[in-house]
Amino acid sequence: MAKPLVVVESPTKIKTLEKVLGKDYKVAATVGHIKDLPQKEMGVDIEKGFKPKYRTISGKQKVIKNLKASAGEAQDIYLAPDPDREGEAIAWHTAEVLKKKGRRFHRVLFHELTGSAIKEAIQHPIELDLNKYEAQQARRILDRLVGYQISPLLWRKVKGGLSAGRVQSVAVKIICDRERAIQAFEPEEYWSLTAALEGEQPPPFSAKLVRQAGKKITIPDGETARKITDRLRTATFTVSQVVKKTKRRNPLPPFTTSKLQQEAIRRLRFSARKTMMVAQQLYEGIELGPGETVGLITYMRTDSTRIAEEAAHEALGLIKERFGSDYTLAQPRFFKNRKKAQDAHEAIRPTSVLHTPESVKAHLTGDQAALYTLIWKRFVASQMQQALINQLTLTIKAEDFIFTASGSTVKFPGFMALYTSAEEERKNQKEKKKEELPDLAEGAVLKLQDLVPKQHFTAPPPRFSEASLVKELEENGIGRPSTYASILSTIRDKGYVELLKGYFRPSELGFIVNDLIVSNFPDIFNVEFTAKMEDNLDRIEQDEVDLLTILERFYTPFKAKLEEAADGMLSIKGVGFATDLKCPECGQTLHVKVGKNGPFIACNGYPDCNYSRDYTRDEKGRIQTVEPSVDTDTDKACPQCSRPMVGKRGRYGEFLACSGYPECKHTESVANGGGQSTGVPCPQPDCDGEMVERKSKRGKIFYGCSRFPDCTQAMWDRPVARACPVCKAPFMVEKSTKRDGQFYACLTEGCGHREAMIPDEKAS
Repeated sequence: MAKPLVVVESPTKIKTLEKVLGKDYKVAATVGHIKDLPQKEMGVDIEKGFKPKYRTISGKQKVIKNLKASAGEAQDIYLAPDPDREGEAIAWHTAEVLKKKGRRFHRVLFHELTGSAIKEAIQHPIELDLNKYEAQQARRILDRLVGYQISPLLWRKVKGGLSAGRVQSVAVKIICDRERAIQAFEPEEYWSLTAALEGEQPPPFSAKLVRQAGKKITIPDGETARKITDRLRTATFTVSQVVKKTKRRNPLPPFTTSKLQQEAIRRLRFSARKTMMVAQQLYEGIELGPGETVGLITYMRTDSTRIAEEAAHEALGLIKERFGSDYTLAQPRFFKNRKKAQDAHEAIRPTSVLHTPESVKAHLTGDQAALYTLIWKRFVASQMQQALINQLTLTIKAEDFIFTASGSTVKFPGFMALYTSAEEERKNQKEKKKEELPDLAEGAVLKLQDLVPKQHFTAPPPRFSEASLVKELEENGIGRPSTYASILSTIRDKGYVELLKGYFRPSELGFIVNDLIVSNFPDIFNVEFTAKMEDNLDRIEQDEVDLLTILERFYTPFKAKLEEAADGMLSIKGVGFATDLKCPECGQTLHVKVGKNGPFIACNGYPDCNYSRDYTRDEKGRIQTVEPSVDTDTDKACPQCSRPMVGKRGRYGEFLACSGYPECKHTESVANGGGQSTGVPCPQPDCDGEMVERKSKRGKIFYGCSRFPDCTQAMWDRPVARACPVCKAPFMVEKSTKRDGQFYACLTEGCGHREAMIPDEKAS
């Protein structure tokens, strides 16, 4: 009899499964999705109940041929793609291509890739889940309905190549809204007043003024601060209340996907995408020794905090052995899921706490070890005793003014002996900065050493970092754990936002596209609407509503808005957005438009007036024109035909071109910011240029070919004339990270060689 076939999603799981299942089963992989909607059309038949038109993905014919060959005459096919909606879709599509008379299909869910879990899942398969598959289809169809019908509008009204996404555009809106709040923010002055005090017992300490006559005090300016200070210099300072208490602090639950991404971003400086990539490696299996390939963590796409009881008991045993009984709970600690959390999977935890970070470190890459340590510590800490924090608060009275001073000490560290989150550590650091307070009794009279008034200004709301944007998306119900990383990558790749010094800022194009689609589709690109749609997808999965009902409710009003926008959406190619600036040449209004080289401002009197300029915005969002740094006419002669060279601006910046074009097509780069040579030849074949330092329109340094615009080779990292010792590439690039410092890296695909800079090289 032919062996049963187990079909997984990733080929890296094959070795793990083969070692566990032995010779009784064959194992093959789909290598991700094998079918999808077509790329060059919407692929949804709206008239036939939104029927999707699935096609075999280009390049997957060989994979399907291999699956059929592996299946052979097998009667039983075990479909084991990842245990989520995308995995369910892969399972259904695999069943379709392997369908055969008399063949039986079984759905297998591997929540962790350990020997016992794999055998248990194979022995207890389930049916294919139609509701979960339809929830995935509904999301895919909704995304197509939006993206493939709004994007062509943007091509006509703004520029080609743009796109709108049902969820990604809402993320851009969140970033744009925050940026406008920052631009609109007006700082307000306020003052604080701190008293330096001393009791009969040391140490001296500081207390802050908080109330006057029973009300919270606000000091608006320096004059008010001075008057209060003058009044208090002769006042008697007395301890009116001493409050001592012990606060119990509980550990955080094991990681969900979003919490893991947030913590890895903050603590390890990983991107959301990198976090998921490394977590996938830990889940799929690490070779810990000959014949021992083990998945080190449970499935990494989850918003549940549920954990298996046996895993918790295993952690308790390790805690007692390593930390002692004082740190060990009598019974496991379990955590309640937040509302709307899907409970199909456990939280992210180690498959066995006995695989300690120290014992597996030698088998892991640096990134794998760092992330695994984080997951392991968070889970083990979740089963440790509470921390006990002693808190002391002093209330000090001076006339009708009230000052307070507080401090805390750790009475018992509990779980904090192993792990605290990045946010908790920041809070702890603030606590440590507080002065130690003396042991004072109520009624004690204090000596005033000094009064220190200090000026402050209110701060605008902060820009979003990757971590805080993931948190914002999660809290607002935008997307799901599996989508956060792709959302963050997509909005950057499309050029709608930039990540500057770790914080998201909308590009000018991002503002323009956001304003257009939000004004024309206010309900679709709305945080509440998008969150409700995510709930509807969950309801489809839970068999509370059918797919067709959700799609019809969405599409009827959406279609009406599409028809309105076809004529009513403002053309940025044509009229553009009006500004409050006047044309310096004719006095008419300047408008923001978008051309092939990006956004610019131009006179509304075109074609009678040809005035146009690039522009930037100041901190308040006001438009500032950018005068060209290259004169239209230059004194430089063309080295090929001796005619004058003229300054021009293209997609990649300014350059010089022969005025004899098209007879003479000679061009030269204008390297904004110096054009210093790196001494590295351009890596493009058949190009005799060299890489020079340049500046982008936003002032960011990059390195481009001196033969621009004929050659558009460019890179962000500085190239150095240093051959790679591994692949013999003629140059490497300089890189720097907080973790690894400065180093050289090879850019050749598949090489990955890197070497540290020596001190003399860093100084140069």
